[in-house]
Amino acid sequence: MYKADYHMHTAMSTDCNTSIESQIETAIQKGMDEIAITDHFEMDLVEGKWNLSPHVDEYIQTLQGYREKYKDQISIRIGVEVGFETRYKKEIEALLQDKPFDFIICSTHTCEDTELFYGEYFIGKTSEEAYRGYFNHIIDTLEHFDNFDVYGHLDYISRYGEYEVKYLDTQLYREQIDKILKYLIKKEKGLEINTSGIRYGLGHFNPQIPILRRYLELGGKIITIGSDSHQNEHVAFLWEEAAKMLKNIGFTHYTTFEKRKPIFRQL
Repeated sequence: MYKADYHMHTAMSTDCNTSIESQIETAIQKGMDEIAITDHFEMDLVEGKWNLSPHVDEYIQTLQGYREKYKDQISIRIGVEVGFETRYKKEIEALLQDKPFDFIICSTHTCEDTELFYGEYFIGKTSEEAYRGYFNHIIDTLEHFDNFDVYGHLDYISRYGEYEVKYLDTQLYREQIDKILKYLIKKEKGLEINTSGIRYGLGHFNPQIPILRRYLELGGKIITIGSDSHQNEHVAFLWEEAAKMLKNIGFTHYTTFEKRKPIFRQL
């Protein structure tokens, strides 16, 4: 089976200290055929600054150099993970415009102008209130933003809420989730399976199986598999298990990208 890890971070992301080259070489050692390096584009993630904005051209040129260096060993796609916020739509669009990305992940890392990681968003909210607000943020994003290929770790918000029961019951949010999935399908966008949920102790990948099954029922076809690796040992994390799960759900293919065009790979 052709194997591609489509969510990987390097030291070009402020939350990662792992070199680009070591991530590439680890992927080769683990038998990957293709990877997408998807470092962070985030507004307000770190002291109100975009991680890559002053370095976008350097980032792309660096990855182009590694792509050439390793072309006989692995295919390297130039990607980015955009943490979208509607209030920064113009800035985001300007930074992405005319850039030769192969692949763009859109993710929600921030709600109500605060980053989920730090926990302020959850203060004074029940888990249901927090999760509904998060899904509404995604709906708002999809109403305002089209320049991406897949939505990242769709239900990962339960990773951060300090609730006694952190489990996100997909049936409770069925209406919102359906609206999100229908938007994605209408816009010809996809979902990613992010395997890091297991590493974070959630007990499942993101999104959960019911969401993946519903996406397929509604006609969704575009789906990538990503480890969300920030360290070498995370590269290709549970990749084969994710591929088997997709096949068991009923998917026949997963997706890679080149120049923003989906390529369907047999499972």
